[in-house]
Amino acid sequence: MKILAEPRMLWLFGGVLVLLVLASGIGWALDRTARGEKARAVIENLNARIRAWWVMCAVFAVATATGGLGSILLFGLMSFVAFREFVTMTPTRRGDHRALFWAFFFFIPLQYWLVAVDWYGMFSILIPIYAFLFLPTRTAMSGETEKFLERTAKIQWGLMVSVYCVSHAPALLMLQIPGFEGQNALLLFYLVLVVQSSDVLQYVFGKIMGRRKIAPDVSPNKTWEGFLGGILSATLLGSALWWATPFTPLQAAGMSLVITLLGFSGGLVMSAIKRDRGIKDFGTLIEGHGGILDRIDSICFAAPVFFHLTRFFFT
Repeated sequence: MKILAEPRMLWLFGGVLVLLVLASGIGWALDRTARGEKARAVIENLNARIRAWWVMCAVFAVATATGGLGSILLFGLMSFVAFREFVTMTPTRRGDHRALFWAFFFFIPLQYWLVAVDWYGMFSILIPIYAFLFLPTRTAMSGETEKFLERTAKIQWGLMVSVYCVSHAPALLMLQIPGFEGQNALLLFYLVLVVQSSDVLQYVFGKIMGRRKIAPDVSPNKTWEGFLGGILSATLLGSALWWATPFTPLQAAGMSLVITLLGFSGGLVMSAIKRDRGIKDFGTLIEGHGGILDRIDSICFAAPVFFHLTRFFFT
């Protein structure tokens, strides 16, 4: 796929670059004028997030520019790291180790290989059926029965959310959309841009005008003002970018609304898991953002629904 020759992709890349430059300038200006320890701490966190976004956008741009294989490898690596983060914060026993070996080194590579070869039939059932049945069987063979159901459920849920759900993002490349052939990388870019923009805008609106908390015991930083401002703004952004998709403006608005709402749900659910485990972040890999799973929690929920809505209505 000669994606760099696609003018619409260049416009999307250019728009993101302008936003990053603008954000960096604002961060620099705020850092120069900040007064007080609390204000400086907030601005330092903001600038750390902006620096991390430069790196993440550069990596995503390189992966997208290489075509389908690069995107599949990137998301496969993210799934591997995200599943590792999930397992690390979920204590396991010796009897789980061989099942985890199969999960990491068989089911994850196989899931993404199925995406690479466009085998939708097996891609859609490998983890929900075959991994679902095989992994607990392998664990049971170890003979350790203490908290067996709890241990098995954690492994299976982690595999579903960090691998199966995430793999639907690069799986967009396998869809055969009439009149949109060879341009599916735009659809992947669109999904990531709208969902991640919603996260950022919810954060910004929450910081500026957030008052009423949605679920203070789960995620104290999530407010109704931030939620409404972020969702509506990202939906408008998605509508404005309809030209990069096979959707009409109205269809793009509907799809954007759905994936931003699901992205919010993903963030809320993963926050509940972190509170349950008594941790702030899943990892420390990304400065200002925590781990990989902290950054893609919204995509975990948005990607599979976006994939199947697109497949059902547009192929």
